[in-house]
Amino acid sequence: MAVDPKKLEEFVGKGIGDLGAAISALLVHVGDKLGLYKAMAGAGALSPGELAKKTQTDERYIREWLCNQAAGGYVNFDSASQKFSLSEEQAMCLANEQSPAFLPGGFESLASLFVDEPKVTAAFRNGKGIGWHEHDPRLFSGTERFFRPGYNANLVASWIPSLEGAEAKLKKGARMADVGCGHGASTIVLAKAYPNSTFYGFDYHGPSIDRARILAKEAGLGNRAIFDTAIAKDFPGKDYDIVAFFDCLHDMGDPVGALGHVKKTLANDGLVMLVEPRAGDKIEDNLHPIGRVFYGFSTVVCTPASRAQEVGLGLGAQAGEARLRRIFEEAGFSKFRRATETPVNMIFEARV
Repeated sequence: MAVDPKKLEEFVGKGIGDLGAAISALLVHVGDKLGLYKAMAGAGALSPGELAKKTQTDERYIREWLCNQAAGGYVNFDSASQKFSLSEEQAMCLANEQSPAFLPGGFESLASLFVDEPKVTAAFRNGKGIGWHEHDPRLFSGTERFFRPGYNANLVASWIPSLEGAEAKLKKGARMADVGCGHGASTIVLAKAYPNSTFYGFDYHGPSIDRARILAKEAGLGNRAIFDTAIAKDFPGKDYDIVAFFDCLHDMGDPVGALGHVKKTLANDGLVMLVEPRAGDKIEDNLHPIGRVFYGFSTVVCTPASRAQEVGLGLGAQAGEARLRRIFEEAGFSKFRRATETPVNMIFEARV
């Protein structure tokens, strides 16, 4: 078949753009680790030398980093003064960890996955899984930093109120389990917001539970945020008013089995809160920039994590509402509804 020169040129341009984005992703991670964005936030226009002095870094490296960031639109460059600056919007995304738009956690996670590439390539060949615990540790910290801003912005303000009766129970005093809690970002947000309730975070990854305990202690939560190492199919306790899965059910090898265990732990009129990446039911529904990100992480993290466990169902991060509903029905839940959503998440409520 004849090659269309125009289409070839367009595709090469797409590849060059992605190559630039990939190397720049590494430099976002570097800038985050060195505190470069935080130093630029609110500081006005800075020369490479001024930024280097503020951050105790080398001016020559800083100059190259700034030029890369300016080329990608992550910082601004003024040709008259030959200085660089960070806008308020850029600072919200790159320097303010409390902002709902904070992004560097995602780049930190991405950096970890390049280190893990040999394991991913091997998994493609042998069909085996890669346990969460087998990844570079930056995946764990990056994931917490990536999801925490969304939890801060939405969990108490809109997600909990969208669940029938949940807010009233938590204000009065309830028991809530956070299954697959990781570093406990969601658990801690909830414990801060509802002082009359008790929250239990469970995760099979011991180092993540250790970190969650440290963060809960730093937050002064006492015994209102309790963390323990356990898998989703046998976490302890009963009579939970709410059991939640935040962006993790699709990572589980046997989500039906996990939900079967949840049924046994729920109190009368208890409910399951499910937060999952937003996805349509058909592949073509998800072929857009956000879907590209989710399919990417699903390929190298989520699906391998599931395949490393019992059953190894491999739901993936773009399972869609219909597939998730079937999982709950198989586990014996009769009620399942989409309670609310954001541009990146779907929030469901399920009851027996």
